[in-house]
Amino acid sequence: MSQKYRKTELILRYFHGSKRYFLCAVAASFVTTALNALTPQIFRFSIDEVLGKNRYPYLSEHLWILALAIVAVAVLSGIFMFVTRACTARAGEDFAKNMRDDLFSHVQRLPMGWHDKNQTGDIIQRCTSDVEVIRNFVVTQLLEVFRTAFLVGISFTIMVSMNPKLAFVVLLFVPVIVLYSAVFYRLIARRFTDADEAEGELSTVVQENATGVRVVRAFGREQFEMDRFQEKNEAFARLWIRLGTLSGLYWGVGDLITGLQVAAVVVLGAIETVHGNMTVGEFVAFASYNTVLVWPVRGLGRILSDMSKAGVSFARVDYIIRGEEEPCDGAGQPAPSGTDIVFSHVSFAYDQGKKVLDDVSFTIPQGKTFGILGGTGSGKSTIVQLLTRLYELEDGEISIGGTDIRKLSLSWLRRNVGLVLQEPFLYSRTIRENIAVSSPDASMEEIRRAAKTACVDDAVMDFTDGYETLVGERGVTLSGGQRQRVAIARMLLQKTPIMVFDDSLSAVDSRTDHEIRQALKERMKEATVILISHRITTLMGADQILVLNQGRVEQIGTHLKLIEEEGIYRQIYDIQMRRDDRHQAKGGGAYGGI
Repeated sequence: MSQKYRKTELILRYFHGSKRYFLCAVAASFVTTALNALTPQIFRFSIDEVLGKNRYPYLSEHLWILALAIVAVAVLSGIFMFVTRACTARAGEDFAKNMRDDLFSHVQRLPMGWHDKNQTGDIIQRCTSDVEVIRNFVVTQLLEVFRTAFLVGISFTIMVSMNPKLAFVVLLFVPVIVLYSAVFYRLIARRFTDADEAEGELSTVVQENATGVRVVRAFGREQFEMDRFQEKNEAFARLWIRLGTLSGLYWGVGDLITGLQVAAVVVLGAIETVHGNMTVGEFVAFASYNTVLVWPVRGLGRILSDMSKAGVSFARVDYIIRGEEEPCDGAGQPAPSGTDIVFSHVSFAYDQGKKVLDDVSFTIPQGKTFGILGGTGSGKSTIVQLLTRLYELEDGEISIGGTDIRKLSLSWLRRNVGLVLQEPFLYSRTIRENIAVSSPDASMEEIRRAAKTACVDDAVMDFTDGYETLVGERGVTLSGGQRQRVAIARMLLQKTPIMVFDDSLSAVDSRTDHEIRQALKERMKEATVILISHRITTLMGADQILVLNQGRVEQIGTHLKLIEEEGIYRQIYDIQMRRDDRHQAKGGGAYGGI
């Protein structure tokens, strides 16, 4: 599909429901243009017929009638201009709303791999600033193109009827201006692309800095961040300075061309009038039409300039729209009869790189607790992401209840697999609303029950506003452990038959870790549970423990079996137990598994 056809398709798609307003704006604009074209004819009639030849004595004695006619035309023109603006505003906002809704909805369904490749600030830029550029072009500049075409047609027709030779002179300047504008458009299009991308990079720097403000302060990185922003800001400014210089050159040369056109009309029109080929009224009217004609054609460069911006924005928005959504496999597929999980010869790599998982196989029986231990980069979190289909499986098979997860709908899978991440995301809402995200209709009693199981209820009640305490952006007003416990409560409220804890107790102390696991043990008797942790104490009560090493299965078995074997599990156990013994000797305590 050609880029031009693609743009037309997108315009028509997002004009759904507002085409009538745009067409009304076009029609009202045409009427306004026609009324404006009538005013010079009133001047011509007044000068030639009323004042010159005195063919209408009554009008000669009552010139206010002609003035009233000009005022009436101006009033009507104002009314239709109001209709144009009102319809344009409605069509433009509907268009932008439709586009923003579609983009946001589409972004929600794009796979994690797509999000990994694209910066958050740039995505925001495409969904906001670029949409606004497109909106402005479609409902303002495109309307101006239609109006200018109609104005040129009606004005030039009248000018030809008054003096064909002079009209031909005017016509000679039009292609020069259009060609000059087209050349400028080609020169500036690439520079607008660079400027738009630079703005996206600038937005990303601001977004990252605002999100990670605590890290910036903690490590004294303020000056580094300021220098980084200044570098991006200077590059952005330089690009726009170049664009401003090009625009200044364009308008300067364009003013010279239009000035020559006006001068040619005045001089040649005066000569034609002196030789009797034109009346004074026709000369005044012709000059008026030329002035009216010059500026819309002159503004063609601005329209083409905005077209270049819109073309860049169309391409940037279309990049998001063309992103392939997550597959909706399994629509209508019966739900699995159980929740036993089987990984069979699973291999996976991100972006065709080194394999993160290499021929991994294991089974988690329904209702059992399964622990996963491994070093950084061993593939622990990847197992969870594949299970929830945040990334699509490449080699091997993962099944739940005997059904390949690729045959299950994503909605069923994510409703039935609860997930708590090591770095949970909290919204800038109240604690109650954050917990209720997974179950918006839950009662306050259910919310508190989940919070008590997650051992966060007491901490919440210590706040002045309790569960109505407003959590800062990304939960920054809570400690790391409190954020994790709120996220656990949120998942528990979902009441899923499969629960995954991806190192989600890493920010709490050993005592709280023990209390949470004991409470969970009472709560999730029927659930199939996956525990990912670096702590042996968190995993030792699991029915089976999987040990990963560089993406491969190193060991698998019960805690008692694994500590009797020579291997990674035993090494980590010895290190952590010695540390706990030292802690206990200082007055602390160690806690067993579930």
